[in-house]
Amino acid sequence: MEDKYYLRLLLDETELYNNIVLGHFLPSQWWSLLPHFLQSWLRNFIVACFCYLVTAFLWCFYIYYLKSNVYVSADDTPSIRTMLSHIYVAMKSMPWYSLLPTVSEHIIENGWTQCYPRISDVGWFAYIGYLIIYVAALEIAIYWAHRLLHEIKPLYKYFHAPHHRYNKPTKISPFAGLALEPIDGILQALPHGIAPIIIPIHFRTQLIMLFLESIWTSSIHDTIHGGVWPIMGAGYHTIHHVTNHHNYGHWTIWMDWMLGTLRAPDQDIPNKEKD
Repeated sequence: MEDKYYLRLLLDETELYNNIVLGHFLPSQWWSLLPHFLQSWLRNFIVACFCYLVTAFLWCFYIYYLKSNVYVSADDTPSIRTMLSHIYVAMKSMPWYSLLPTVSEHIIENGWTQCYPRISDVGWFAYIGYLIIYVAALEIAIYWAHRLLHEIKPLYKYFHAPHHRYNKPTKISPFAGLALEPIDGILQALPHGIAPIIIPIHFRTQLIMLFLESIWTSSIHDTIHGGVWPIMGAGYHTIHHVTNHHNYGHWTIWMDWMLGTLRAPDQDIPNKEKD
């Protein structure tokens, strides 16, 4: 009985989010009769597009125009045409990206994961402990997902190579963060969908993590080296795009440091691969 009650709370929460998002963006007659799964997919699609376009636009406007030549020199500033090409690739893939969180929510609502609806269900101490394990597991899994996309040649050739067309500062912008082929983006984000099956995680916290993920993805493609140790910021990720063989990590440098794939940014961002 308690399990059914928890599942009802989780389902009520996703229905609430559907009503909030879809109710603000679309007339009710356009979505109210859709099955719950499609409502959730449509909500995730709208939120993903909004987060991607708004956060990347604001960041580009700030670093390229309000702070022109402060963080990024004029010679390294990507053109509007380049940024529009990033948006075009990302928006083609966005309907497919939105499937992953939708499927994840579906299995959560059906009780096939360790997700729980309220922090009081486990207590703050367990909540923080599980969250640390969840973040560490994602760090490890996303590192390996990314690295294997490079080292398994067919995966790289058919799925990940298009993202590495952006291989120097003038070809990289915050809009490039989601400019991936659909399968590439899904494979890199798959740990977010798998982790709750194994690790207890507060449902709303997981959604917040996905929201922060979209902001993070934009920020690590701005080519600016923040120099905040041990964060795997844009300085490191730009080197990844340039050399193709370093800095596979996600949020921190730990995995690259432990496995010998770390390369620290030079004072100046490199413009070509160095041996």
